[in-house]
Amino acid sequence: MIKYIEETVDYLKGKGFETPEIGIILGTGLGQLIEHIEIIKEASYNHIPNFPTATVEFHKGKLIYGKLAGKTAVVMQGRFHVYEGYSLQDVTYPVRIMEKLGIHTLLVSNAAGAINLNFKKGELMLIEDHINLQGSSPLAFKGVEFLGERFTDMSMPYDAEINTKFKNIAKANNIKLHEGVYASVVGPQLETRAEYRMLKTIGADAVGMSTVPEIIVANHLKLKAAAVSVLTDECDPGNLEPVDINDIIAHAAKAEPEMIILFKELIKTI
Repeated sequence: MIKYIEETVDYLKGKGFETPEIGIILGTGLGQLIEHIEIIKEASYNHIPNFPTATVEFHKGKLIYGKLAGKTAVVMQGRFHVYEGYSLQDVTYPVRIMEKLGIHTLLVSNAAGAINLNFKKGELMLIEDHINLQGSSPLAFKGVEFLGERFTDMSMPYDAEINTKFKNIAKANNIKLHEGVYASVVGPQLETRAEYRMLKTIGADAVGMSTVPEIIVANHLKLKAAAVSVLTDECDPGNLEPVDINDIIAHAAKAEPEMIILFKELIKTI
């Protein structure tokens, strides 16, 4: 993997991706942030050596480098998932690339279902902890110790200082920002009523199919990391209705402007 990482980083540096400070991963239906970036360079995933290719129709598949809120940032417009057939090492490969390019902070967004019935679709949740239900770890491979400490501490996977800033920004801008635990499952099927009841029992406030692998690798690489979920559906097992993926995308787009405010105001302070 070290050789692959070096090839990818050399390619991107040759394309003008120079020392970004912040890395950002945009989740399902969350692409409006790109409109706020002063784009300097961009590269399609299928042109980047050793990079996976996004296969989900609502994930664009571009790596973008530019200025956002006065800082240099590299942004993933479209991410990778285990449910696309990728390994957890593939899913998190871009985080390793962003770290080698120079980022010190990783910000992640996702669309998630609300397990906590006090949370409503269209609202935001700041992730304060997570539960990994993807069946493995992105660190479970031979040679991982050459890229960082194998037994990575996860007592505080989401940076407390950044989370405090997010909460203060939300309050100052009258944004409803819940705080909770995110459970990451494989997907792509949505959960059954019994699975929603299980998730609530084990302490999850929201559920999705991403984010946790990237956060694990960010901690492996000693990056500061934080994540915000846009809640796109309400997972009430007692009153469960069929979910339309187009409805999920629509709710993500509707709530995204508030997420953009959080990200832009935060980036000004780091």
